[in-house]
Amino acid sequence: MKLGQHFLMDCDATVRIASYADLKPGDIVLEIGPGPGNLTQELATRAGRVYAVEIDPDLAGKLSGRFSNVQVINEDALKVELPLYNKIVSNLPYQISSKMTYRLLTRPFEVAVLMYQWEFARRLNAKAGSDEYGRLAMTVGFFCQIEILEKVSKMAFRPVPQVDSAVVRLRPKLDRPVVDEIEAAALIRLAEGLFNNRRKKVKKGLAALGVGRLALAELDPVLLEKRPEELTPDEAASLLEALPGKFVR
Repeated sequence: MKLGQHFLMDCDATVRIASYADLKPGDIVLEIGPGPGNLTQELATRAGRVYAVEIDPDLAGKLSGRFSNVQVINEDALKVELPLYNKIVSNLPYQISSKMTYRLLTRPFEVAVLMYQWEFARRLNAKAGSDEYGRLAMTVGFFCQIEILEKVSKMAFRPVPQVDSAVVRLRPKLDRPVVDEIEAAALIRLAEGLFNNRRKKVKKGLAALGVGRLALAELDPVLLEKRPEELTPDEAASLLEALPGKFVR
């Protein structure tokens, strides 16, 4: 294991994970970090096409050609131009969980079934005002409904990690059926900026991000007096909508 990934070896778990995505022959699936292909095999039997993005050339080489409907992409999933797909099913490498999740938010999808470390999944699903709530839950919670489907024992992986994992399902919210790339990137940057100043009130956090007094005056004063961890995902997004373009690269 060169890149820190722990491979899911429990066959029953791979069946359940694939089932959570309700795959059909017309579905095109993105899998990040397929490793030896245990989950890939289950996806290939259910979906019409699978794109498996694997950064390790040895693993990618062994997986290539094993399944007629699987295209292996030997690239870095954080940098490569991703193909078109409608569903995502992955045992994400732990070290890229945050960055990959943010990247996936900037592209449209119908459902994503993802394996995370247990504590990461808890933070992802945290509610505003809780100790675990942060930029991750604020950003993902605006765009998606989040479900923790099951806890997976660390003994299901090889090498055995130090912590248990969780299977999480993300579905775009009905009032936001198509993810807007600019909006997603902007909200990610806003959430990061606010939580970099999490001990300050929102108005001071925005000011630290370069938001001027005139722009602050246009915002809801009640929200400005809150702290970042008290803002719901929708409240955070309302700040962004009042400041078009402020946090877009």
